[in-house]
Amino acid sequence: MTAGALQRAIRRARQRAATVERCGMCAGPVGPAHRHVWDEQDGELMCACPPCSLLFEREAAGAGRYQLVPDRGRRSTGLSGDELDVPVGLVFFVKHQDGRVLAHYPSPLGTTESELDADAWRAVEARSPALAELKPRVEALLVWTRSPRGGGQQWVVPVDECFRLVALIRRHWTGMSGGSAVWREIPRFFDELGRRHDRPSGND
Repeated sequence: MTAGALQRAIRRARQRAATVERCGMCAGPVGPAHRHVWDEQDGELMCACPPCSLLFEREAAGAGRYQLVPDRGRRSTGLSGDELDVPVGLVFFVKHQDGRVLAHYPSPLGTTESELDADAWRAVEARSPALAELKPRVEALLVWTRSPRGGGQQWVVPVDECFRLVALIRRHWTGMSGGSAVWREIPRFFDELGRRHDRPSGND
């Protein structure tokens, strides 16, 4: 191998190493399908390798700062967009440790946040045990009420699924209305969600 070829090989190896996702706790590499941990102090999700994920299966291991994001979701039914005051077709709701609930509206620029009326949320929780048990910060109620291609789904999902949806919208959105690509990808996202998490549950 010539010196030039060796340099190119080294450069490619460094580039591959730089693109490998790493655990936010131990800096070890993580595979494509990995868990996440919510860092309450820094307000962000961190990738977690299998050993660190196993560690944080015990809630006490997080010492009030770290919380493992669940790896299972479930359908929810019986709630209407009117009850939740959903002004657009796609939104996810995240409960905070202090009891506040923020609605997040995905957009090509990320998400727009709005605090939900506390009385309205409590009324919805009273009718839905699944929402009353929503884990703060690490689970979300994901609602798709309408779109040019259909809709009408509600899920309680790990919050990292919602951020995966946000990234998908940002990647495929074009023009003012999103373009045809994004409206193809959103139904595919929900189809995949069903394949991986489908465990029907109602409000009782």
